[in-house]
Amino acid sequence: MEDILREKLNTVVEESERLSAAMATQEVASDPDTYRKHAQKHKGISELVAAFQRFEEQEKSLEEAESVLKEEKDEEMRALADEERTLLRESLEQLEQDLRLLLVPKDPNDERNTIVEIRAGAGGDEAGLFAGDLFRMYSRFAEIKGWKIDIMNTNATELGGYKEISFEISGDSVYSQMKWEGGVHRVQRVPDTETQGRVHTSAVTVAVLPEADEVELVISSSELQFDVYRSSGPGGQSVNTTDSAVRITHKPTGLVVTCQDEKSQHKNKAKALKVLRSRLLEIKQQKEADSRSENRRSQVGGGDRSEKIRTYNFPENRVSDHRINLSLYKLKMVMEGDLQDFCDALIAADRTARLAEVE
Repeated sequence: MEDILREKLNTVVEESERLSAAMATQEVASDPDTYRKHAQKHKGISELVAAFQRFEEQEKSLEEAESVLKEEKDEEMRALADEERTLLRESLEQLEQDLRLLLVPKDPNDERNTIVEIRAGAGGDEAGLFAGDLFRMYSRFAEIKGWKIDIMNTNATELGGYKEISFEISGDSVYSQMKWEGGVHRVQRVPDTETQGRVHTSAVTVAVLPEADEVELVISSSELQFDVYRSSGPGGQSVNTTDSAVRITHKPTGLVVTCQDEKSQHKNKAKALKVLRSRLLEIKQQKEADSRSENRRSQVGGGDRSEKIRTYNFPENRVSDHRINLSLYKLKMVMEGDLQDFCDALIAADRTARLAEVE
């Protein structure tokens, strides 16, 4: 292993030890916010520290095997030591590659909860129905991962789909998995309303926003315009007799957020503010990324809302991710929330691309 790589790894080990010591102090332990931040940082480097420890242990084992080969006269013992040396060299080579990947800086948003916004695009009623299918798919995925879903706002169609639906997913490392879902999802299938059996193509847009903490993004009340109105359902039918729905306009950017699913105006306002804060964080982070490297985009796609990322072809039982040219012929399982194969492949592609940038 190169000295510069070993120095980087030793620095990470020292940081892990520093964080552990800090979390054991009364000052940090009594401050929930500081303790949480320390714990997240410690967790974020724990895999790297454990991998480096395995590397050092196997290095010592390799030294012992080579010592046996130098000093041992018994041919049987030498043969065993030679076999062990070969296996250890192969293992160390793989471990070093793993360590290089783990050293690639992680997305600081990976541990955050996530707000997902699904909107029907081209395709009329069929797009609305597929928006509902995607919401169910993400709900099942969240259930499999042990995450919690909280619906923020819905605009349902008369056929049982959604013109739009937004929801929060909370749990362990949600954004690290869900961030790959941002973009245009295309569906090819025969709609229930199609009498001649023709395959139609529709599109649904998914936006994935890391949830912003109140302390990191302060919004002045003077920048906001609040409007309240009565909630409504499909066809304009009133579903509430009080002005509980909330619309918030952020004057500097023109962003508008609405929330009407709760009966309480106070709860709708809180949810709308949470969505607005996350959208503003996304804008802020994008500006920072652009200033660091103009026009830089990940090789596996940036989650742009106009970027077609995936096609769900029902006649062929196929789901294709266009960013990594991966097609899986298990559409029904994917629609039931089996998204992990896509997540793992996208994470691996992203790590490989970022490793090439830093080497």
